[in-house]
Amino acid sequence: MSNRRQNPAACTLSAGDLEAAFLPGRGMLGASLRHRGDEILRRVGNLDSAAARGSSAGIPLLHPWANRLDGVHYRAAGREVTLDPSSPLLHLDGNGLPIHGVPWSRLGWELTEASEHRIAARLEWSRSELLALFPFRHHLEIAVTLRDNDLTVGTTLVAGPDGAVPISFGFHPYVGLPHLPRAEWRLQLPAMRRLALDIRGIPTGEEVSFMGLDASLGDLDFDDGFALLEEGRSFSLSGAGRRITVEMRSGYSYAQVFAPKESDYVALEPMTAPTNALVSGRGLRLAPPGEEFQAEFRIRIETPRRMERG
Repeated sequence: MSNRRQNPAACTLSAGDLEAAFLPGRGMLGASLRHRGDEILRRVGNLDSAAARGSSAGIPLLHPWANRLDGVHYRAAGREVTLDPSSPLLHLDGNGLPIHGVPWSRLGWELTEASEHRIAARLEWSRSELLALFPFRHHLEIAVTLRDNDLTVGTTLVAGPDGAVPISFGFHPYVGLPHLPRAEWRLQLPAMRRLALDIRGIPTGEEVSFMGLDASLGDLDFDDGFALLEEGRSFSLSGAGRRITVEMRSGYSYAQVFAPKESDYVALEPMTAPTNALVSGRGLRLAPPGEEFQAEFRIRIETPRRMERG
């Protein structure tokens, strides 16, 4: 890996028909993914406003927990934590529940590698204000690679030497199809186990069989959590001569599908643990002291010729 360097405002990658932009100084946010000039990511029109509100946008990392916690108390890996709801490093949902970990705009990464097709960055989880929220020393490394028709995001968490680190991060890629009404987008989901949720979006512990989906979105409305039956599952959105596929390649055992019917996006979210895992303990894995945990997902964009070959 090349020597560390000062972070630019944005790192732009280019390969074939794709161009991507990531912001190492602002949470390593994926701020753009263009295919033949058309923007594929959503909620990227005003990132300053999103940052001020604590809202997610583009492709954000959700760390140290993905989606919601059931309150401001949790106990994990032998440590008990009480969060301060007034902390600027917390974002609360409409029910007052902590959501999406530390907002992307509050995390500054150190760029460690940059080239035309690949960037990498590192985040040290050692500052006192971060440890107050998640008292587990570790560092994260994200590597982004762009090829002719896909973007791969690999994440490595390396636990510190003084204790195990709970693994509950995820990503929230917002995608959409240009030049086609949302109702005509076709959503394809694999067979999974659907997590039963309460009215606040917190899993109850029950699961039911989900046989998969292959249908136009129409008036469908999703905010659903799922347990994957195996790694490598794919979720796709297609129409107007494109198919966007999010592949949970490794490390991701859960997923959230967020597709509110009044919005022009679908979020197909890789998750290492289910919502509220820090509180419930369900599906929560630990990285032993000094060891690493790796996860990878890929966004692939295909046109009719490639789709026929696939």
